[in-house]
Amino acid sequence: MRVSAKSDYALRALIELASLRGATAVSAEELGRRQGIPRTFLQAILADLRKSGVVRSQRGQAGGWLMARDARSVSVADVIRAVDGPLVSVYDQRPEAVEYNENAEVLQHVWIAARRSLRDVFEEVSIQQLAEADLPACVTERTADEDAWQPH
Repeated sequence: MRVSAKSDYALRALIELASLRGATAVSAEELGRRQGIPRTFLQAILADLRKSGVVRSQRGQAGGWLMARDARSVSVADVIRAVDGPLVSVYDQRPEAVEYNENAEVLQHVWIAARRSLRDVFEEVSIQQLAEADLPACVTERTADEDAWQPH
């Protein structure tokens, strides 16, 4: 899987918002400064997150961005889907929609299994857990394996 800059930036911006615990709205400029994200790119990402109900904007003197949902209820998967679409796609189709001839139809099972594996991690990690650097055991166990850190 390739993690896009858009997903990475979205997650980093949400970690910043969650770490502030909703105390005050934060401007896109401030979020971008804290995480080294270009402001115009971040504004487009925040618009996608607003459409999906993850963040909300506040106008006025104390305007900016806030979490629209509790950070404990927003998963990494929710964020990736909001800014990039499905976790796994094949030719811009969901894996269950791809059709192959009988010799290659086994590939569909590989794509479905890959999606299940991504869900096993991405749906278990919340923005709040990221903000608190308190990852669930299913993630820490996978990263404890030395082979996980090795490029192949």
